Amino acid sequence: MSKNPQSKADADEDMVPECPDCGKALPLCICESITPIENKVSLLILQHPQEQDRNLGTARLTALHFGDAVLKIGLSWPSLSKALGRPVDDPSRWAVLYLGSAKVSDLDTESEIVAINRKGEIEPHQRAILSDIEGIVLLDGTWSQAKALWWRNAWMLKCQRVILGPKRPSRYGKLRKEPRADGLATIEAAAMLLAGLEKRPDIAETLNGCFERLLARYREVQTSMPELAPKPKKRDWRRKGVKARAK
Repeated sequence: MSKNPQSKADADEDMVPECPDCGKALPLCICESITPIENKVSLLILQHPQEQDRNLGTARLTALHFGDAVLKIGLSWPSLSKALGRPVDDPSRWAVLYLGSAKVSDLDTESEIVAINRKGEIEPHQRAILSDIEGIVLLDGTWSQAKALWWRNAWMLKCQRVILGPKRPSRYGKLRKEPRADGLATIEAAAMLLAGLEKRPDIAETLNGCFERLLARYREVQTSMPELAPKPKKRDWRRKGVKARAK
C-alpha cells in the first residue's frame, strides 16, 4: 500500500525543531531581529484554533513586538475582559477589526482606517471615534475562521467595529492568496492600525520590515526544505454538495 504523500510531508515538518518564542520552524525564525515597541493602544489577538500555518502565520510574531499585547487561542470568551485577562471599564473604547462584507472602497472616504456601524455604514465623527480607541482586537485565521470568531463572541458588538482600506495588497503575494484585495496578514493589519491610531509611522516600518524578513527567509529555505512549503487546502466536499443541490 502506498503512503499518503501529504501525510509524509506533515510528518517531515513535525520533525523540524521550532522556536519556543515565535513557534516557527527554526530555519524560519527571525526572533533575533525583533525590535520591541512600546505601544499606547493595547493589542489583543484572538487566533482560531484551526489556524495552524506556523511557517507563514504572523500572530505570534506580531505579539512579540509589543509591550502591551496578548495572544489567545480559542473560539469564544464570555467577555472582552475574560479574553484580555484583565478588567476593561469601557468596551466601546476598544475596536474590533472585522471586514465581513464591508469594504472601504464602497464608502465615501479616502481614509485607510474606517469606523463603521452595525449596518456597515460609515460612522460620523471618524476622527473623534478613532482618537478615543484604547485597544484593538485582531481576529487571526482564514476568512471563514474570522467570521466564526466574530459570530461566536457577542461581546464584540459592544466594541467599535473598524475596517481597513490598504493602498497596496498584502506582501504575501503568491505565497498565501487572500480572498480579497483588502485582506492583510495579521502583522500588516496591526502595522496599519497601531501606526495610524498612534500617529507613529515607525510602528508600520518596524512590523512591515519584520514581515518582509520572514518572507525573504521563507523563500530562501523552501527550495532546500520542501516540507516547509504551504500545504494544499483540503476540499470541502460538504460545501460542494450544498452548491450542487442549489443549482
